[in-house]
Amino acid sequence: MGGVFIGSEALGAGLVTRHQLRTRYRRIFPNVYGPPEPSVRDRARAAFLWSGRRGVIAGVAASALHHAKWVDDDVPIELLWRNTHPPTGLIVRNESWSAGEVMTIADVRVTTAARTIFDLGRHLPRNEAVARIDALLTVGRITIDDVAPLLVRHPRATDIRRLTTALALVDARAESPQETRLRLALTDAGMPPDRTQIPVVDGQGRIVARVDMGWEHLRVAVQYDGRHHQTDRATYVRDQKVNRALEARGWVVIRVIAEDSLADVVGRVAAALYGRGWRAA
Repeated sequence: MGGVFIGSEALGAGLVTRHQLRTRYRRIFPNVYGPPEPSVRDRARAAFLWSGRRGVIAGVAASALHHAKWVDDDVPIELLWRNTHPPTGLIVRNESWSAGEVMTIADVRVTTAARTIFDLGRHLPRNEAVARIDALLTVGRITIDDVAPLLVRHPRATDIRRLTTALALVDARAESPQETRLRLALTDAGMPPDRTQIPVVDGQGRIVARVDMGWEHLRVAVQYDGRHHQTDRATYVRDQKVNRALEARGWVVIRVIAEDSLADVVGRVAAALYGRGWRAA
C-alpha cells in the first residue's frame, strides 16, 4: 500500500496487517501512516486525514502545495481546525475562513494562495514572512492585489499590522530566500535597492548580464552567490563572464556569499554607493 492513509481504515479493509503498519510504514500522526521519509506534501495530507478530513492546511505547508520552493520536508504543518492538543509537528489554529478562501488540491483541503499569504504575513516573523511570500509570488499565479479583499473581509484578524508591514516589503522577482534577506538588510540600513533582477544590455539590446539587485542609475550591483556558484564549474564560468560584462560597462559589483556578515555587506554596499555620489535620504 502506498501513499498516506488512516491506519484503522486500512486495517478494516484488509489492505495491511498490524505487523506491516509497524515495519513498513511511518506513523506520521496518530492513526495516520505513510512512507518512511515523508515529504512535506505527505505530512500535509497526513494532517488533513488526522483531522477527520475536516481541517484546512495553511501556512508554510499550504505554500508548498501551491508549488512555492524552499520548503523543507520537516516544517511544522499548520492546520485551521479546532483542537487543543495537537500532536508533535502540527500547529492548529482556531481561525475562521470564508468559502472562497479554501480550495482542494489532490483531495486535500488547503487555503487559497491569497489566504496563505494572509496567514504567512500574520503568523511569521517579518523576514521569514517576506521570504515565504516572495517564494509564493514567484510561482506567478497570484499578486499582492489578490490579498487586498481579505484585509477588508477580516479587519479584526490577529496581527494585521504585521501582515501589512510584510506586504510592503515583498518582491515577486526574488529568486531565493537569501536574496530576500539580503534585500531586507539593505532596506533596513536605509539603502533599499531600486530594482531587482535588473537586465544589463549591450549596444545591440542583447542581455549580457542580470543583476540580483542594485541601483541602475548608479551602476551598483549586488549579487548573491549561493553554494552552487562556487561548486558548479559551469555556474562559476558564467559568473566570471557576467562580472566582466558588468565591469566593462562601468558597474561596481558587490558579490555576497553565505559566510559574509550582514554588517560587512552593508558596509561594502554603502562604500560603493557613496563612491558613486549617492546620499542617504
